[in-house]
Amino acid sequence: MMIGALELRKGNLVMSDGRICQVVYWNILKNDRRQFVQMRLKDILTGRIAEFKEHGDAKWDLLENEVAELNHSYRDGSDEVFYSADGDEYRCNTEAAKDALQWTCETYKGLIVEGRLIAVSPPNSVIAVVKETAPPMRGAGSGMKDAVLDNGIKVKVNLLTDIGDKVRIDSETLEFKERVSAG
Repeated sequence: MMIGALELRKGNLVMSDGRICQVVYWNILKNDRRQFVQMRLKDILTGRIAEFKEHGDAKWDLLENEVAELNHSYRDGSDEVFYSADGDEYRCNTEAAKDALQWTCETYKGLIVEGRLIAVSPPNSVIAVVKETAPPMRGAGSGMKDAVLDNGIKVKVNLLTDIGDKVRIDSETLEFKERVSAG
């Protein structure tokens, strides 16, 4: 569906030079005679950001999309295979799912654009097991210490955390949220 640049909003998915991009910044600029739209587009597959200044009447191809909860099933060659709760099968390139699959989760969030699975991300909050860290420091205050999780990712955890503990981590920022259970 083609829409004018003035109708776009942050979060919309558009086609730009054959690439699927998300609008991450959008602003109207006015001068004496015309309106312009200043925007930044983030390429969904590469993460690169491009800046544009468009006339307000410039047309953009708005893409139909949805975010679905998906379960990872298996790897088939260069594809990862996911299923929705309804049993629908979705496939995407291994590279598009690589970052999400380093977290072991019940369900993942899949970005489906015009019927195709484009990108996969883990839930905002994930649970992982601490594989390496310094011994717990009881009574040492509320500081943080380094830890390595069972998937090899390095994070900061609170001083009471020990090897084998399950911890809740923000999957995007890698920020420690809480200790879920002791090892």
